[in-house]
Amino acid sequence: MKIPFLSFDYQNNTIAAEIKEAFQRVFDSKWYILGKELQEFEANYAKFNCVGHCVGVANGLDALQIALNTLGIGPGDEVIVPSNTYIATWLAISAVGATIIPVEPVSTTFNLDPQGIPGAITSRTKLIMPVHLYGQPCQMEEIMTIAGASGLLVVEDNAQAQGATFNGRLAGSFGQINATSFYPTKNLGAFGDAGALTTDDAGLAAKASVLRNYGSEKKYYNEMIGVNSRLDEMQAAFLSVKLKFLHTWNRQRKELAKKYDELLAGTGDLLLPAVAAGAGHVYHLYVIQTKQRDKLQEYLGRAGIETSVHYPVPPHLQKAYRHRFKPGAFPVAERLAATSLSLPLYPGMPEKDLYAVTESIKAFYG
Repeated sequence: MKIPFLSFDYQNNTIAAEIKEAFQRVFDSKWYILGKELQEFEANYAKFNCVGHCVGVANGLDALQIALNTLGIGPGDEVIVPSNTYIATWLAISAVGATIIPVEPVSTTFNLDPQGIPGAITSRTKLIMPVHLYGQPCQMEEIMTIAGASGLLVVEDNAQAQGATFNGRLAGSFGQINATSFYPTKNLGAFGDAGALTTDDAGLAAKASVLRNYGSEKKYYNEMIGVNSRLDEMQAAFLSVKLKFLHTWNRQRKELAKKYDELLAGTGDLLLPAVAAGAGHVYHLYVIQTKQRDKLQEYLGRAGIETSVHYPVPPHLQKAYRHRFKPGAFPVAERLAATSLSLPLYPGMPEKDLYAVTESIKAFYG
């Protein structure tokens, strides 16, 4: 038996003809940067995400950094961020010279705990960066209320939650300007690195568009210090094809997650993913918790079942940040790093594979 953690076979087979047509169209156009394909994708994704504007960039980390630069976040400013997240969220804050202020997550949902935010706010706090981890949106209404009451800005990290909702509103549409990634494994994935910003503010969108292009609106004239971070025509064309299928693929993810919930309920010491009231989870990942994580992962591996850990080392214990934080500083994040295990889940996953995974887990627990 061999059950992959992730397979692109089903998705790629579904869209193969349209992807080849898109490639040929861009190839024949002889225009590969900042052209028609990008404009069309930006319009399509803005409409999908129910916002006024989308700005395509080279990757998700650049999207986060450009969002912070667009809002003028820099040295001396503090940014509240989850202690439990992929390190890119922290790296963007460091890149603009701001100070990272971690806040612990809700251990059952993995997401930033709104109740921990007020105690982290100081006179230097400028922004909150919630991360919609594993496909579940944060409790955005409460976060936005806290931000509004304290005069803080919000940038959502929506890299793992395209199509997720909170009380019917799409993730990536709450903050002043928000970032997402189209890394190939994401719910909406490119065929390489890609990312975008979403916003309802035309002025912020215009500034972000300039920042991504060397700080230039008109070629060879530079209004500000920018970067080279542009979503290229080929990836934009591919993403426009895949965007049409995203709702269907997200629905499949939710159906698979529901089967996992049903089949694994009451098994051993497993904690299954909890969904906050009002959250519309799109299951970028299906993450369980167990004190026997390493033994279970090894057992499943011997059975031919691939799993993954998201993430084995929390950001504050990475070598890059060890000078600032010590072990024990954020115990919830550390506990999640030691107990979390991501199970296979992807559009097109055969139901028989899901049953095999759950049967193997049950066998582990005897």
